[in-house]
Amino acid sequence: MTIRELGRDTAPRMSFFNDPVIRGIIYQVVVAALLLAFVYWVIGNTAANLAAQKKTNGFDFLWKTAGFDISFALMPWSRASYYWEALVVGITNTLLVAFIGVVFATMLGFTIGIARLSSNFIIARLAAVYIETIRNIPLLLQLFFWYFAVLKTMPSVRQSIALPFDAFINQRGIMVPRPTPDQEFAWVMVALVGALIVAVAIGGWAARVRTRTGRYPSQIVWPSKVADAVVTFLVAFLALALLLGLVFPIASFVVVSAVIAAAVALGSLTRYAAIAKGAVTFFVSFVLFNALLGFMFGWVPSLVVSLVSALTALVVAQVVYANTANRPPSDARFPLALLVLIIVGVPALVYWATDASLAFEVPVLERFNFKGGLQLPPEFIALAFGLTIYTASFIAETVRAGILAVNRGQTEAAQSLGLKDGDRLRLVIVPQAMRVIVPPLTSQYLNLTKNSSLGAAIGYPELFNVFGGTSISQSGRAIECMAIIMVVYLTFSLITSAIMNWYNGRVRLVER
Repeated sequence: MTIRELGRDTAPRMSFFNDPVIRGIIYQVVVAALLLAFVYWVIGNTAANLAAQKKTNGFDFLWKTAGFDISFALMPWSRASYYWEALVVGITNTLLVAFIGVVFATMLGFTIGIARLSSNFIIARLAAVYIETIRNIPLLLQLFFWYFAVLKTMPSVRQSIALPFDAFINQRGIMVPRPTPDQEFAWVMVALVGALIVAVAIGGWAARVRTRTGRYPSQIVWPSKVADAVVTFLVAFLALALLLGLVFPIASFVVVSAVIAAAVALGSLTRYAAIAKGAVTFFVSFVLFNALLGFMFGWVPSLVVSLVSALTALVVAQVVYANTANRPPSDARFPLALLVLIIVGVPALVYWATDASLAFEVPVLERFNFKGGLQLPPEFIALAFGLTIYTASFIAETVRAGILAVNRGQTEAAQSLGLKDGDRLRLVIVPQAMRVIVPPLTSQYLNLTKNSSLGAAIGYPELFNVFGGTSISQSGRAIECMAIIMVVYLTFSLITSAIMNWYNGRVRLVER
């Protein structure tokens, strides 16, 4: 064997420290050792400082009496409560405002994001102004505006502004009726949960059949038509009863409302369905606009308010009529009315069968304050509203980017199939855009939850305010309290990320 052949068969030897694998292991060991040394130094230094100040440490304080008040709590609270109960109050208050903010910010953000892509110049410009204005103003400044410039300038308790459904608003917040269910009402809640599960199962089954066969199953086509007529009757009857009983008081308004609503419901089953939908839209829009304009412009004569409301409702009804007239037949539409009727009708039937009772404790103005009802403090309202509109501006941009990321050929293909704008958006564009929307949407949810800690600036008793402010001042356990707060926020973030990652896995495109 020659020297050249020997060199070709054996690889050249490398020194121990020049081996990239060995060097990688050494670097990791050194970094880990430095990190452990730093942590050990921090812990030792902290323990020495606490000992020098003769301060104790540990989490035993959680079972001691807190001795302070909390202005707003979802659970019973008093000065005799423990610190761990203060932690629970802070967590529940944070979860409450975070849940409300996530739900309404998502709805508003999707609406504004789609509106910015509208072909209507006014709608698109208004959406752009909203986004560029709200997201470029610091959130803390917005919270100060809503709290000090809006809610704190409301009238005093004696001059409270009356809202519909026995609600009132003043400097101390919004007073609304408090629901007081009896024991039998628990069966109604069980029925509601069961109805939700059944409705989701039916909707999923119908969607799978539609995907496989191109049409919805025949077993729910006619029930869906009947359910659509029933829902149309109920909505029309309620709107007409309010319209004829409050706006234009007439005798026997219940009978008249029932007759007109029945005629509209029957018309929705015929070829005049578009006219029936337009009529229902007019009734509902008229009542809503009349109540809203009457509340905002109380100094305007009621006849003028009713006339403007009627004209506005007529425009809305015309838009709905035009869209309904061009919609595909009911056999090709998702059975939404049937699902709504199941969710509402089953609990209502159980409510009637079990003779359950759901009374409402109405707030009553006494000498210095309201008694009874449920009081929503201005701190909660300002924080929930500020987080909602602020986060919605970022969600709107995320939605716009996700829709623009969908290839234009998808829109053209949907147009070639004859799908209208709403159907193209709902069936083709948004499902494909969700794979782009969900990851940054998760970040916005996390930001909203963590931004709730700014509620401390306006006095809302969220987690950081209760446990990172008052509890530290009372107990002197700053390290323990801050460690618990960090663990709680980390848990919130991990749970939110896990849920959104699961959802992202469900909506992602499956490649073949």
